[in-house]
Amino acid sequence: MKWYNYIACFFAGLFLSNAIPHFVQGITGHSFPSPFSNPPGKGLSSPPVNVYWGLINLFVGYLLYRGGKISKDKKLAIIIFFIAFVFMSILLSVQFAEVMK
Repeated sequence: MKWYNYIACFFAGLFLSNAIPHFVQGITGHSFPSPFSNPPGKGLSSPPVNVYWGLINLFVGYLLYRGGKISKDKKLAIIIFFIAFVFMSILLSVQFAEVMK
């Protein structure tokens, strides 16, 4: 694999992790912070905005996942993907906990 496939794996983990909270909050009808709120990332966006943002993250993450050529045979790619996924999940939990206080 080329070096840029590993970068794609990393960013796939970031985008797919970020898709989950926005999509879930949006489809459950809850307002939630997004980059489109005022102020960005601190204010609340409407549920439809969060669904759209979650779907965009899901689509970009999927493209990067495919570009990263992640498969069961490429262990390093899977490890990089999950490291990024865990990193972003923890970062988001801290950020959203702070915003939702």
